[in-house]
Amino acid sequence: MNWRPTMVPLAGLCLVLGTAAAPTGAAAAPAGNPRAVHVNAHAAATGAGATLANPPGTPPGACPAGTGYGPPLPASSMTAAKIRSGFSFLEGPVWVADGGYLLMSDMAAGSGPYNVQPSTIRRFTPPATFDTFLADAGSNGLALSADGQQIIAATHDQRSVSAYRLSDLTRSTVAANYQGRAFNSPNDVAVRSDGVVYFTDPNFQRGNRPDQMSGRTSVFRVSGGQVTLVDDRLRQPNGIALSPDGTALYVGAYSENKIYKYAVQPDGSTGARSVFVNYIGGPDGVTIDCAGNVYWASGGDSLVHVYSPAGTQLGTIRSGTSGTTNVAFGGSDRQTLYVTSGPRNDSGLYSVRLNVPGYPY
Repeated sequence: MNWRPTMVPLAGLCLVLGTAAAPTGAAAAPAGNPRAVHVNAHAAATGAGATLANPPGTPPGACPAGTGYGPPLPASSMTAAKIRSGFSFLEGPVWVADGGYLLMSDMAAGSGPYNVQPSTIRRFTPPATFDTFLADAGSNGLALSADGQQIIAATHDQRSVSAYRLSDLTRSTVAANYQGRAFNSPNDVAVRSDGVVYFTDPNFQRGNRPDQMSGRTSVFRVSGGQVTLVDDRLRQPNGIALSPDGTALYVGAYSENKIYKYAVQPDGSTGARSVFVNYIGGPDGVTIDCAGNVYWASGGDSLVHVYSPAGTQLGTIRSGTSGTTNVAFGGSDRQTLYVTSGPRNDSGLYSVRLNVPGYPY
């Protein structure tokens, strides 16, 4: 497939992609080595440990300024209640406040000559209404643009990051390739309040399509229309999230059982990397509350592990018996944590009330 330059209005930025991707399986050598931009090679306005002046972090209005919060969990061990199961494989929940509904990707088994997983975006409107929001979306992880007008989706069908305009579901491209090479299968995405996009690129949904990343699975950033490598040393990076103040980027490395933390500069570039948590169970999707506590879904033990900003485990939330994939805050006060969990072909949506409001994704 040939990609045309696309302009995407995203939180006040025009993301212009002028580099055409080569057809799948036929990429020429890029101009420059994909390893040329490394996690510690970005120019930065401040040092990695410096305090950032007014850093862009959460979407506008997501976390009221000057609010103090207590413990996020009513108890150290909690159980989320099932809302409904019977879906193929739910992932990437995101709350849309303007409509009062939750969107989720529902991925079916791989099909076609390349064994690529079809994906439908389902909509849940509380208390109990489910419908199809967008068929053939090709999506996994979902997030909201900072202005709330678009869904930013990790779309493995086209090995890209896409934007779906909520008003008419028009699709446009946020990131098509890196230096002319197709991504593996973008998996999860985080959006800063100024429109900078971060996403993970494991190979879970690549299917039988050729590897154009030379075996690397990476984290990327999109800013001003340019795709930049954050880190290509992670084994199967999965969930990704920003801290409320925008100074830290968290990434789960599924095949390493580690969660990494990157210092983020005002321009969106990343500095030093450290280990936030040595994890157990395979870190999948993630969300963060307004106090900076981190909620990481684990497929291995079917738990959501909750950590303080310092990396101290605060407790766990159980949902179902297997396959917990992702989490998002929602509801009118954003104190309901929604969890996607369950075995393939019986995946479900769960919810639990918590003490601290959080991000919608």
